[in-house]
Amino acid sequence: MGRPCFIASLRGSSMTVSIWQADDTQPLREVDFLVVGAGLVGCAVAYFAAQAGRQVTITEMRDVALGASSRNAGFMITGLDTYYHRAIERYGHETTRELWQLSAQTHAFWRRIAAGTDVRMTQCGSLLLAESAEEARDLELAARAMQADGLEVEFHSTDPLRRGYFAAIEQPWDGAVQPYELVQQLYKASGAELVANNELYAIRQERPDVVTVYTRQYRFEARHVMLCTNAYSVHIDPYFIGRVIPTRAQCLVTAPLKDPSILNTCGYSDYGFMYYRTTFDGRLLIGGGRKQNKPLEHDTTDDRVTDPVQRVLDAYLRAKFPDVEEPVERRWAGIMGFTPDGLPLVGTLPGKPNVGFAVGFNGHGLALGAGVAERAVDMLLNRADPGVLRASRLD
Repeated sequence: MGRPCFIASLRGSSMTVSIWQADDTQPLREVDFLVVGAGLVGCAVAYFAAQAGRQVTITEMRDVALGASSRNAGFMITGLDTYYHRAIERYGHETTRELWQLSAQTHAFWRRIAAGTDVRMTQCGSLLLAESAEEARDLELAARAMQADGLEVEFHSTDPLRRGYFAAIEQPWDGAVQPYELVQQLYKASGAELVANNELYAIRQERPDVVTVYTRQYRFEARHVMLCTNAYSVHIDPYFIGRVIPTRAQCLVTAPLKDPSILNTCGYSDYGFMYYRTTFDGRLLIGGGRKQNKPLEHDTTDDRVTDPVQRVLDAYLRAKFPDVEEPVERRWAGIMGFTPDGLPLVGTLPGKPNVGFAVGFNGHGLALGAGVAERAVDMLLNRADPGVLRASRLD
């Protein structure tokens, strides 16, 4: 077998491996089902593959749940990153209903994984809030469309929080979770072996039943490989360039509040560009600020915070929560993977039929991750059609 062809994107990759770190003579390991990425979706894929009778190994460039899976706000909000009636216009009625059902199934799965464990999770509901009169009209139309499809949401024509919003949709079945704890528990439930701190730099499939994956510690020979690398997929294979766009999201959190009851739900407004909740230890978390800084936050895998976005978050804290006196104690960023049409991608790499992928969650991994992971495993093992998630729709 010849030397591997280096396949990573040249656009500022953080996953390159030097010849000093690995010279292609690393120990060879034969594995059955290899998952690349130990985040929320990677651990869900590991779980479903194990349920299908596979022996699962996960390789991860860092460690379990250290990427975007634990750098988000921990929202379990049902649906996509667009309002329901807009989704119908864009994807069609049947597809929209299917995706909302997939989201509900995903949340039910997270709840089963968390049940009887120490994972902190609550069914606090959510409020989709309008920042303008125009958004209020959109929310009313969305609520009507959801109610017509049997979704028991409540439309508020005024601001239920009394903080200057224009209207709201209340989804009482939604919830909040401590996302790091959830992924750790999911990994434990999967029973998979983990190889951590192990960067991937090449993938080859030269035989029908074997995929060779070159990583810093090992050369894996696997029957099946599933890429669960989301935003970092552009550093794995050129196929993903233009199909998955790395996009930075930023948050801040205050010190514990004297009165943590000021917000007892998950808030989501400005068409999803702003979001906020209280944490399980009583802090106020605010995320967003990307709308005002899209060029800065677009097409990057640098997970450092930036002053322009953090200034937006600080201003939002002062404007919407003037009663919060506690200082900001932590700021962070995570990298999401967006797709051109707003839907996740499930498929196999061109020329590598045993290399599947489940990527491009558009900031909604907690909303769709388990359902997408289950379909991806079924596709790779049984050649099942992933339906609306089929990546070939972008070809």
